Amino acid sequence: MTTRRNFLATMSIPLALTARNVPGAQSSFSPDAMETLSSLARYNGSAQEVAQNEDFWFEVSRAFTVDRSLINLNNGHVSPSPGFVQDAMKRHLDYSHQAPAYSMIQILQPQKEGVRKRMAMEWNVDPEEVAFTRNSSESLQICQLGYDLNPGDEVLTTTQDYGRMLTTFRQRELREGIVLRQFDIPVPADDPETIVELFEANITPKTRLILMCHMINLTGQILPVKAVTTMARKYGIPVIVDGAHALAHFDFKIPDLGCDNYSVSLHKWLFAPHGTGLLYVKKESIKDIWPLMAANESQKDNIRKFEEIGTAPAANYLAIAEALTFHQGIGSKRKEARLVYLRNYWADQLLKNDRIRIHTSLQPGKAAGIANVEIIGQDSAQLKEWLWNEHKIISVAINHPQFQGLRITPSVYTSLEELDRFVAAMEQVLSDGLSA
Repeated sequence: MTTRRNFLATMSIPLALTARNVPGAQSSFSPDAMETLSSLARYNGSAQEVAQNEDFWFEVSRAFTVDRSLINLNNGHVSPSPGFVQDAMKRHLDYSHQAPAYSMIQILQPQKEGVRKRMAMEWNVDPEEVAFTRNSSESLQICQLGYDLNPGDEVLTTTQDYGRMLTTFRQRELREGIVLRQFDIPVPADDPETIVELFEANITPKTRLILMCHMINLTGQILPVKAVTTMARKYGIPVIVDGAHALAHFDFKIPDLGCDNYSVSLHKWLFAPHGTGLLYVKKESIKDIWPLMAANESQKDNIRKFEEIGTAPAANYLAIAEALTFHQGIGSKRKEARLVYLRNYWADQLLKNDRIRIHTSLQPGKAAGIANVEIIGQDSAQLKEWLWNEHKIISVAINHPQFQGLRITPSVYTSLEELDRFVAAMEQVLSDGLSA
C-alpha cells in the first residue's frame, strides 16, 4: 500500500514534468487539490477497512466536478477526470498554442517520455514497451490489423468480446478472406478452467490469432488471461488482450498476465483525459506487429512506431501524469476494494428479490466494480429509459443473445446515497412495474 511519505514524494514528479524548460509554467496542482491529495495519505487500515470509510471516499469525491443532480452509473463507458487533471490539460493546451512548432513540439512533446516512464514503473514493465494511443480501440486495432494473416486463416474469440473489435475482424474477413470464429462462454463465468478449456477446444489447425477480454465490458466478468495465453503459447498462437476496463480498476501488474500485448483506455479507470489510451507490447513482439499508420523502417523494433499518427496534442498525454498521481494517492488495492464494496452494496440488496438476476460472478477475483443486473420479465432497454426519465439515473442496457440486463458501473466518487436511490428505483419497478 502507498505510504504517506511515498505518496507525497510522487506528487513532485508531475510538477517537474510541467515546469521543466517551460517558461512561466505553474504548479500542476492547485492548493485545493494539494489538500485533497495530501488528506488521502492520512488514512490507515486495510484496503477492506478503507473501502467502507466514507470520510476517505468523501475526500476522493471532492476531486471531481461531476453533476450531482444526476446519478452516473455508466462510468464504464468513459469516466470523468478529477478537476486538477482537467486543469493540467487546459494549462498544457494553452501553452501549446503560444507557438505550437516550438512550445508543443519542442518543449511539451519530449516530456511525454517522463509520463511513459511513470506508467511503466506503476505497472512493472519496461518504458520501451509502452505506447500512448487515443483509446483501447486504437490499441487493439494496431494489433488486430498489425498481424499478417492469409485467406482462410482463423481468428478465435468469444461472443462477448467488444463489438468494435469484432467489427474490425469482420472487415478483415471481407477484405482479406480470413475467418472469425466465436464461441459462447458461461454467464456468469465462475470457473476459470472452463474458460481455458473452451478456448482450447475451439482451436483448429487454421487458428492464427486469439482475441480475449481481461474484463468483459458487457458484464464486468474477469477472464483468466494468464492461463489462456499460456495455453495458446503451446500452439504458437498470439493472444490479443483487451484490457480496456481492467487497468487501474483492480490490482494487478501487467507481467502477472504473461501476455505479449495489452490494450487500455486510460479515460476509463485511471481517470485520465478523454482520448488517452495505452498499448503494451513485449519487446520481442514489437517487430511482429505492423503499426496502424506507416512508420519508418528504422522504427521496426521501437514501441514509438505505434504512436506515428502525425501531429497530435501533447496536453492530453502530459495530463496522464496527474491522473496517475491521483490513482497512487487512492491506492490500487483500496480502489479495487471500494469498487467491489459499491457493487455488493447495491447487488446484495436487490438480490433479496427472486426476480433479480445478476449476470456477473460475485465471487472474489471474478469481477470488481462492474455488474450486469436483470429484472426477470422486464425489458432492460425500457428500464434504462425509465430510470433516466423518472430518476435521472444513467445506465446502459445490454441485449446479448445469451442474456439481457443493465450494466451498472459506479465509481470512486459515487455515494452510498446515490446507490440507495438506484436500489429504491429498482424496487419500485419490482413492485409496481414502470409506473411514473
